[in-house]
Amino acid sequence: MTEGAASWERRGWAEVKDAVTPRAALFVVGVLALQLGFITSFLGAFHHPTPHRVPLAVSGPPAEVQAAVRLLDRLPGHPLAASPVGSPGIGRRDLLDQRVDGVLELRSPTTVRLEVASAGGPSVAQALEQVLGDVAVGAHLHLVVQDLVPPVRGDYDGLSAFYLVIGWTVGGYLVASLLGVTAGSRPANLERALVRLGALGLYAVVSGFAGAAIAGPGLHSLPSDVAALGALGALLVFAAGAFTVGLQVLAGTIGIGLAIVLFVVLGDPAAGGAFGWSLLPAFWRDLGPWLPTGAATAATRTIVYFDGRGVLPRLLVLGGYALAGVVLTLAALLPRLDRDELAPDGTSGPASA
Repeated sequence: MTEGAASWERRGWAEVKDAVTPRAALFVVGVLALQLGFITSFLGAFHHPTPHRVPLAVSGPPAEVQAAVRLLDRLPGHPLAASPVGSPGIGRRDLLDQRVDGVLELRSPTTVRLEVASAGGPSVAQALEQVLGDVAVGAHLHLVVQDLVPPVRGDYDGLSAFYLVIGWTVGGYLVASLLGVTAGSRPANLERALVRLGALGLYAVVSGFAGAAIAGPGLHSLPSDVAALGALGALLVFAAGAFTVGLQVLAGTIGIGLAIVLFVVLGDPAAGGAFGWSLLPAFWRDLGPWLPTGAATAATRTIVYFDGRGVLPRLLVLGGYALAGVVLTLAALLPRLDRDELAPDGTSGPASA
């Protein structure tokens, strides 16, 4: 190799090292990890949806009900978790309260009736119909299916709640991320932290009610009280945003990546949107109700179709993330506040600018 070529090669490597800093390389590796995590999470959750212990109430003559429950509980793969109820009315109440996903009534020696509420999750209702249809064929029974609470026409496949929740969640963590990028991941003092959280709260109210108006009277995708749905949206947006702010205060820019892992990589496939929790593998099935997207999707369907029955646990999950974000943000600033309140001679004094 000539001296000129060697010199050119050295200059080339120097340019590469100058252009691709260790920090930039680290971010590229982080993006790759997020990308592969996204692929793994979605494919892992959705590649083979299978019913697992779907709650089913069974009513009818006691002796026949007990025999049916034993049969259904012992099906290969345990797709159902059957339990006896005293009457079809009790089972129907449990269905509307979302304690069970279906009610099976043993009406006669030749006919059984299945009641579902597919607005709470069409995929689970379809899985129930499939499993019980196969059982009925094997037992030479006629299965009659009635959907007590179907999605409205504008809510195709019952996915409108899921898409609305995704929009709210994305808005929450994006606005928090932009505030961190433009004004710094860590607020300079307590006052600025409170201003940032206050601005986030205002954004949450506007976007929550705007989203509810679009989904309801705007596009007629979700038939609901705009006030109730807007309040839920505001809580979700603030929860996603405040938690993202807290992660940024703790981890800097990396906190944005952590928020994406929580809300998108894990949250979207575990939300129970495209496939209900009973159809997902154990990891996503167990995690979903404890993530904001899962809690909010279930809460949205509950408010829209089930008069808010059983919505409180979902709201507590969202409120927990909102509170955790505020606490993380303020707690991370306390050491700095303590230092600022000390004068140079170690005595207490006014905070520094």
